[in-house]
Amino acid sequence: MSMTTFPTPTDILKVAVLCHSGAGGSGVVATELGLELARLGHEIHFVGNAVPFRLMGMGGPNGPYFHQASAFAYALFDQPFPELTAANALTEVIYEQGVELTHAHYAIPHATAALHARSITKKTRVMTTLHGTDVTLIGAEPAFRHTTRHAIEQSDSVTAVSQFLADQTREMLKVDVPIEVIYNFVDTDRFVRLSDPAIRARFAHPDEALLLHVSNFRPVKRVEDVVETFARVASEIPARLLMVGDGPERSRAFELAQRLGVIGRVHFLGSFPDVQTVLGIADLFLLPSSKESFGLAALEAMSCEVPVVAARAGGIPEVVEDGVTGRLAAVGDVDGLAHAALEILKDPKTYQRMGQAGRRAALDKFHPSRVVPQYLDAYRRVLAGA
Repeated sequence: MSMTTFPTPTDILKVAVLCHSGAGGSGVVATELGLELARLGHEIHFVGNAVPFRLMGMGGPNGPYFHQASAFAYALFDQPFPELTAANALTEVIYEQGVELTHAHYAIPHATAALHARSITKKTRVMTTLHGTDVTLIGAEPAFRHTTRHAIEQSDSVTAVSQFLADQTREMLKVDVPIEVIYNFVDTDRFVRLSDPAIRARFAHPDEALLLHVSNFRPVKRVEDVVETFARVASEIPARLLMVGDGPERSRAFELAQRLGVIGRVHFLGSFPDVQTVLGIADLFLLPSSKESFGLAALEAMSCEVPVVAARAGGIPEVVEDGVTGRLAAVGDVDGLAHAALEILKDPKTYQRMGQAGRRAALDKFHPSRVVPQYLDAYRRVLAGA
């Protein structure tokens, strides 16, 4: 289906979406997909305890719509029940809105909540999209292995955001169900190169290279490697580093920048909502993660014509082509990351070639017009009982 073709009333899909509300990759992908489907005329209902990060201020007269899952507190219980509250809210949406399909982004708690609502209503099918840590972190935890496997095996359809993640799911959880790979996508109209020198001047001088890292600052993101890589780069060329995001490793990265004497050239911006602007003015994107099922931030950088220097981990090689759209090094190889960064930044031809190649990849392989129809096709196959 063309991205500009609207469905007839009989072809309109009614889909409920369960996802995390924060700025992590799975919530971003779920929200962007919901927005694209709503623009196409489909009826999309987000259900959760908070409005998803990327949904705030977005949408239009056709939605997407948001339904609050109310928290429940009772003195007898030590912890809240995110799965049960989501299942209850979803059940009401299914009954009231005639939802045919529930798309759960993450196995636990969202797929389990969707399966619970399916069992109650007998009126919805469940598609589960695996994003990474729901398998590599939660699913690997013995206390959750059985429930994660059950959520995957009982879903009517399962997708994964990379071939790496699909293979790892089969290996780690020993599941024997089809897992369709549908890559993440990027809004290439929003994530573009910005040439306004006034915007860039807020963060760097014209003669300085501007490096960027965006993440949730969890240990797997290896943010200290980002700082160490930058320190090596800054010792050879004028440069500045923007650290966008927040999380448990932020203070360690800040302290390391102080110890290495580069704190004056490193800016910690926190959870910066206008991430497309800083990506649009950056010269290089750093992603040294030890685990990364896809690398959505790297794709957004590529769409902005920013070369990527990353670790060769997980699904990153499926997004960043080594030597074409950026360079890859072994996990923890700070010297290799710094050498690759300097190689790109010191050679204008290499920098331009990789930036243009990244933009082409975003347009040719990861554009919504290529990816969203794959989800629509999967939805229709599920609803047809295939």
